[in-house]
Formats: sequence, structure tokens, C-alpha cells
Amino acid sequence: MTRIAAIALLGLALGACDAPTEPGARFPAPDRPVSEIGSNQFSTEDQRDSRGEAQTVMDLAEIEPGMTVADIGAGNGYYTVRLAERVGEGGRVLAQDIDRDALSRLGQRIERQRLENVSIRLGETGDPKLPDNSFDRIFMVHMYHEIESPYEFLWRMWPALDKGGQVVVVDIDRPTDQHGIDPLLLSCEFEAVGYELVAFKDAPELAGYYAQFKAAATRPAPGEIERCRGDRAAMDAGASHPAKKEKA
Repeated sequence: MTRIAAIALLGLALGACDAPTEPGARFPAPDRPVSEIGSNQFSTEDQRDSRGEAQTVMDLAEIEPGMTVADIGAGNGYYTVRLAERVGEGGRVLAQDIDRDALSRLGQRIERQRLENVSIRLGETGDPKLPDNSFDRIFMVHMYHEIESPYEFLWRMWPALDKGGQVVVVDIDRPTDQHGIDPLLLSCEFEAVGYELVAFKDAPELAGYYAQFKAAATRPAPGEIERCRGDRAAMDAGASHPAKKEKA
């Protein structure tokens, strides 16, 4: 069996416990722009490593050998390959993206570097296609602002966290149509679909900030999700919540 075939089989095995989707569910659209999908090239990896980016994020996320992690919007694999080394032979990494060409290039990279603990998964704009109860950490690095249907995406991602699992977000505090998102708005959107903020850190070494979320005790039905207002004035006016919510 070739290495690529083994990777494909591992992806199928992870998908065996996928929960059925709800095609008729209605989710609110974000009350803000969505960034265009950026480049997946990894020509800046040396520069990112010179700042210690991946090492810092993995340390903050407390990544340990044996963990199972997902890299959402993996692109050509900057975090994927470093997570694979960190979790070791006893751990697993699932690299997900909606770009077939990027996943094809990543598959070739995985084969070249003989990363036996990595599988790849094609996602959708509103569904990461992750198996339930599977991940200790889910990484979303400099990509959340590009998700077309964030409420649906986060709602469908919620069951993928294993007990004690958490979601790691790295992003930049600037408008969403400029490849960033205000951290207050980010927290509001996560909380609207059933997550709780557990850690936040301004991190210039990451060219942005670091946020970490866990699954709340319950997740609302799609029709119960209250959309967060995306304008900064509304967020500044909110007292009990970082951003105001409204019924879609």
C-alpha cells in the first residue's frame, strides 16, 4: 500500500463516525463582510518560524504527544507538519481545507516528509466535515474571517470536540474584509452557537491575537442562533456582551 493510499484510508476511518447533516437547517448570515480567500502558498514559512509563530501557538494550546488535532484551512501545511511532529507517532493530525488543489499539494508534501500520522479532508464552506468526539484541539489560524457561513460552520464543528477539547483561533484585530476580525465580534459569534471563551492573549509575535474556546454545555438549534451585529459602534455600546446580538 502506498503512503497516499494509507493517508486516504485514515481519512475514511476518521469519517466513519460522521454525524448526519441537517440540510434543511437555516442559519443566520454574518452581519459583516467576509474576506476573500487568501493565498495558500507557504513561501513565508522561514519568516514565520523566525518569529517562533507555530511554536508559540502550540505552547499556548498545550499541544502534547498523543493528542488528536485538526488544522482547519490547512492550505499547504505550515501548521500541519509542525503539529504532526509535536503530537508524535501516537497522535494524529487531520488537515482540512475547501481548496482541492491545496489539499493535493499538501498530500504530496505529506508523502515527501513521510508523515504517517496525518490525514487530509475536503471541507465545505458551511461544514468542516469533522468526525464527532474526535479532537483535543481544532486550529483556525488566520482563516476564520474567510468562512462564508461562520454560524453554520461553527455549529457543525461543535460536536467534533472530544471531552475537554478546545478551539484555537489566531487572527488580527482589523475589519473582516481586510483579513482580520475584531476579537469582541469573534467571541460573540462563537458564543452565539455554543462556545465559551477560555483564554485570550494579544500576541504581536503572531501578528495578531490568540483566542481559545471550549464547547458550552449546550448548543442552540439553528433557528435559535442570534446574529451578532458587526459594526464596531454596536460592539462598543454592548455592556453585558462583547457584541450585540439580534435575531436574523
